[in-house]
This record gives sequence, C-alpha cells and structure tokens, in this order.
Amino acid sequence: MTTVTMVQALNRALSDEMEADPDVIVLGEDVGTLGGVFRVTDQLQAKFGPHRCFDTPLAEVSIIGASIGFAIYGRRPVPEIQFDGFAHTAFEQIVSQLAKYRNKTRGTVAVPVTVRVPYGGGIGGIELHGESPESYWIHTPGLRVVTPGTTSDAYWLLRESIRCNDPVIFLEPKRRYYLREDVEFPFTGAPLDKAVVRAEGTDVTLLAYGPLVRTAMEAAAAGPADGLSIEVVDLRSLSPLDDETILTSVRKTGRCVVAHEAQRTLGVGAEIAARVSEAAFDVLQAPVLRATGFDTPYPPARIEQYWLPDAERILDRATQAMEY
Repeated sequence: MTTVTMVQALNRALSDEMEADPDVIVLGEDVGTLGGVFRVTDQLQAKFGPHRCFDTPLAEVSIIGASIGFAIYGRRPVPEIQFDGFAHTAFEQIVSQLAKYRNKTRGTVAVPVTVRVPYGGGIGGIELHGESPESYWIHTPGLRVVTPGTTSDAYWLLRESIRCNDPVIFLEPKRRYYLREDVEFPFTGAPLDKAVVRAEGTDVTLLAYGPLVRTAMEAAAAGPADGLSIEVVDLRSLSPLDDETILTSVRKTGRCVVAHEAQRTLGVGAEIAARVSEAAFDVLQAPVLRATGFDTPYPPARIEQYWLPDAERILDRATQAMEY
C-alpha cells in the first residue's frame, strides 16, 4: 500500500501504460521538458524519450487534430489540454472529427484518443482556468466521458481509458490533484463504465462525480446529525451513465439528489432527473433535486467558495427531499 496524491497516481498510470504499450504517446503544451503545469507528466520524457512524450505549439485544435492522425495510424495518443477553458478552442476537432470518425468509417477505423482535461473550480484560478464543460462532451455521441473522484480511480480509470478503442474525454478534478490516499499498485477497479457506491444509506441517494465525490462523502458523514442516512454513488462515467447502479440505489431509498459543480441548466443533473423519473417514477417519494453551481460564468476567485456547491448545500437538498 502506497500513499500518493492524485497527480502521482495519474503520472504512474501514464508511465505504466507507456511501458506496457509502445504505441501510447503523450503530447501537449509543456508536457515534455516541464512535465506539465500540474506535473502529471513529470519525467515521462526523460524515461520514454522525446518521440513518445513531447511538447506541442500553443494550439489546442492542432493538438487534437494531430492526435486523431496518430490514432488513425495505429498509435494511442494521450493529449493534454492544459486547462478546461482551453478545450473550447479544440471543440470543432473533438465534436466534428474525433467523435464521429469511427462511426463514419462503419467501425473499421478506431480512434483511441484519451483527451486529458483538468477541470472544475476550487483552486482560485483566473478566467478560463476554472470551468465545468462536461455537458458539451456528454451531448456528443461517439465520446466517452470519464472523471475520477478518488486517487485510486484516477490511476485505474486513466489506464482503462487509454486501453479503450473509443475516444475518451478524461476529466481530472484539479482541486483534488493533491488528495492523498492509500493505493495498492497495481490497482484493479470497477469497469470503465460502472458507477460505485461509496457509502451505504437508506433515506436519500446522492449522486456525485469528480470533484464533488469528496464533498458528497462529507455530506453523508454529517447526515446522521440531521437524521439523514445518505447513500453516495460515485458516477465515474458520465457517458455512458450506469443506469443500473443509479436506479438500484434510487429504488432502495425512494429519493434522489444530484450534485455537480457545473451550472444547473442542462447539466448532468437534468439528464439524470429525467432518466430516474422515467424509470423509477413508481418508487419516488420526492422530485429529483439538484445541488449545483449557478447559471452564471465561473466567478472570480474571491467569491468562488459561494458559487461552488458545498456539503451544506447538498444537505439542504437532501432535507428538502425528506420533507417533501
């Protein structure tokens, strides 16, 4: 058992996959010599050489375009988008090319590209350095969207994503980069598209992912003081969603709260609310409620703490569900 940060777990996952498969390459802005802004790619160039871990120009559209080309010719590229807000300039290549290529070749050409994107708030970042763009990618057929909420999952999900023949948007919760947890290497976790129950409960199902998994666990720990038994489900995969695990929990508790940092309107919570209402309406004892960010741009660092959902906001929604 080794105690590591999420950054170290991600670095280990990249290193282990590059060692296991010579076709895995890493590219992006400052990923080589510097080792990445957050040091996720630290020492990879020194270990595997500049032909397998290399810096690119500051042009995200070119990073993704080149990655698609590498994948078509048999490589498994892992491009890094340095910050979430920078991913928007690569939108056309991701949505029009990366997501569609396998389908338009009738499955004959795979594009196993794993796009790593540090995302979310909580680090006091400036404009374009704190965003939650997951709904854009989830809305795009052909993409898998994955996000770890624990250090162990950061390692395992990244390795599984790189091995997957579908393109994956791998969202890394940057405010959890220095979350230290015990990990037993080599770690083997749940399949790439399976949610995990992190805490058992009987009153309310709390669905969370990425940066809010830890916050959800804090809410569940505080729940008994308010007479609440909260079951926490870590979604892990946002596309596809693990409907089976979600619905099994909701049928057990009869109530559901979804928590995410992203803005409320058309967020992940809206889709889950629709699915749960359609498939489990007969057991619901309250509407599906959401604890989310607000429908505004990400705020300046000095007021970020009021914008991001915390355990108190989540508990408030759980209490509303119980009192309905």
